[in-house]
Amino acid sequence: MKIKYLPITFFTFCVAIFSGINAAKAASFSSSVIADGLNNVRGLSFDSDGSLYVAEAGIGGNGACVPSPSAQGNSLCYGTTGAILKIQNGTTKQVLTGLPSLALPTGITAAGPQDIKFDATGKPYILLGYAANPGLRDATFPDTILGKIITADLNTNTRTSIADLANYELANNPDQGDIISNPLAFVLDGNKAVAVDAGANDLLSVDTDGSNLQALATFPRQLLTNPIFPPSDAQPFDEAQVPPPGGFENAPPLQFPVQAVPTGVAIGPDRAYYVSDFTGFPFPEGGAKIYRIGADGQLSVYADGFTQLTDLEFDALGNLYALQYANESAWKGNLDGSLIKIAADGTRTTIFSGNGLLAPSSLTIGSDGAFYITNKSDRPGQGQVLKIENTKSIPEPSSTLSLLALGVLGASLSRKGKPLFKAEV
Repeated sequence: MKIKYLPITFFTFCVAIFSGINAAKAASFSSSVIADGLNNVRGLSFDSDGSLYVAEAGIGGNGACVPSPSAQGNSLCYGTTGAILKIQNGTTKQVLTGLPSLALPTGITAAGPQDIKFDATGKPYILLGYAANPGLRDATFPDTILGKIITADLNTNTRTSIADLANYELANNPDQGDIISNPLAFVLDGNKAVAVDAGANDLLSVDTDGSNLQALATFPRQLLTNPIFPPSDAQPFDEAQVPPPGGFENAPPLQFPVQAVPTGVAIGPDRAYYVSDFTGFPFPEGGAKIYRIGADGQLSVYADGFTQLTDLEFDALGNLYALQYANESAWKGNLDGSLIKIAADGTRTTIFSGNGLLAPSSLTIGSDGAFYITNKSDRPGQGQVLKIENTKSIPEPSSTLSLLALGVLGASLSRKGKPLFKAEV
């Protein structure tokens, strides 16, 4: 800045201060690992006592198998390796074990315990995935709770089925597409559980007593023009996400339909439901959206231009946070993810990106204001829970003079006993 402009700049900043505009601040975020070595780690939630509970989808097992709809001839095999973890006072322990799990033989692409939430009384509800054709489920895995919402007694390791979301897809197929069910995440909204089914591409609601199971919305396919496909020799980011045989290198289509694949749901300050979209193959960069479903049932695009979203969460101020599984098409081999803030006015800020944030799946916000994220979610034995927190807040360079102005002018006002502002951390 040239000296001759200083008086004008100084005056401008003074006007800004007395107009009630706070100095801009830049937040610095750091991450720490609070749990490690987890198996296909998924949703997480705090109880009323401040303990953090985490769902592990498990690694399947050596039991009966069903065909995977997306793994080109591979099968998902059954085991009882799913679990619920409790993190309290720096200690991690399993509090619910022996839950069903399906996975490929390598233990990846697992479906099992996907999410956990607590109601106002402290009662836990658990969502289990399935990731296959529900028409094969009951004959292959009798009396299973895969594809259902259950309640559980964490002291006795018992569970009770509440609603069968996979069977709803089999009976109704709301999007009229392939019959596949993989419930992935849910929220409790009073006496209702509202869940996304990433296989069925819909949003479901059911009362917590198991009644009134219904589809609130289905998510449309998008038609890509001149899509970018992975080469036929591309390394898949998991065995269920591979190029079709022969790829598209010789004759790529000019247009290609892509499924939505809803992954997370949050309740907004307006009481509408907001749903994140992962997108299906070929996982277009910038192709993921955040949908809004209002009380009238109308579906609209709230925000777009994201890549492979996995979860959403609102803070107490109405800011929405979106979690990206990868910042570019995952078949490129870089699984660095991001946490992105979307303010009420639509302004976006990347809170955290890369730096160990790798293929994350779910997030929640603690009472301490920190973000808790399940990380390396697609890796058996390598999953983590990260804590990402704001470690400092400093003035931006553009705001330094405003603070100087505040100090100079504040000196005059302080002699009169008038406080200038209330500091916020």
